[in-house]
Amino acid sequence: MLDALKVIILGIVEGITEWLPVSSTGHLILVGDLLAPGMSDEFMEMFNVVIQLGAIMAVVVLYFHKLNPFSPKKTKKQKLLTWQMWIKVAIASVPAAIIGLLFNDILDKIFYKPFPVAVMLIVYGVLFIVIENRNAGRRPSVNKIADLSMSMLLWIGFFQMLALIPGTSRSGATIVGALIIGVSREVAAEFTFFLAIPVMFGASLLKLIKFGFAFTAGEFGYLMLGCVVSFAVSIFAIKFLMSYIKKNDFKVFGYYRIVLGGLIVVVSLVQMVLA
Repeated sequence: MLDALKVIILGIVEGITEWLPVSSTGHLILVGDLLAPGMSDEFMEMFNVVIQLGAIMAVVVLYFHKLNPFSPKKTKKQKLLTWQMWIKVAIASVPAAIIGLLFNDILDKIFYKPFPVAVMLIVYGVLFIVIENRNAGRRPSVNKIADLSMSMLLWIGFFQMLALIPGTSRSGATIVGALIIGVSREVAAEFTFFLAIPVMFGASLLKLIKFGFAFTAGEFGYLMLGCVVSFAVSIFAIKFLMSYIKKNDFKVFGYYRIVLGGLIVVVSLVQMVLA
């Protein structure tokens, strides 16, 4: 029962922090010891990635009409625009896909530590505040995904690649990259959601293959529970974010990241002193 409760909490953390630009890694490092269920490290490594499938399905459900190029309710022009959007997603996914396949394990070994994660939390927190202050009073130059140029796609893809460094936040990095080049907040967030689909499906599949699909019945149950919880929470998190940024900027997330980064540093120092 206790393990199931911990899995539910992990699903909630995933559902919220996957879409809000605050870094799921930072939160898991802060409370990881408390939330780790009594299962093998190998299973938990896979679990923390694969429960993202639940979060991804929330995007698919919420945006199914916009994502579906085969919808009979769409005109030929709308279907063409949908295919063009998927091409844009594919182009922007290339940098992260290449670097992730080659160096993801190395990056995790180097940076998956409290201090580097705290630094990335603070750096991107400052970036959110600086960029939003710079953009205050300016009209965005891109208000539709269809208006994203090739150079813009590669720029956003570069920032998604930077998110391979733990503590950066995939959504945070791509949103920052988009805001820098004048993309509206709504388009930046929405395109970030769509970019997550191939990246996170691919990451989950690789982890499942690495783990060898060798679940016990109990582990499979926990995995399904985590996915269901992350799906349900993601629905609310995505709706909240899209509603929030219609009238507000991202600075509150910047301040939150700075506080969280500082808290991780303090906790790490206390643990070092007590060790």
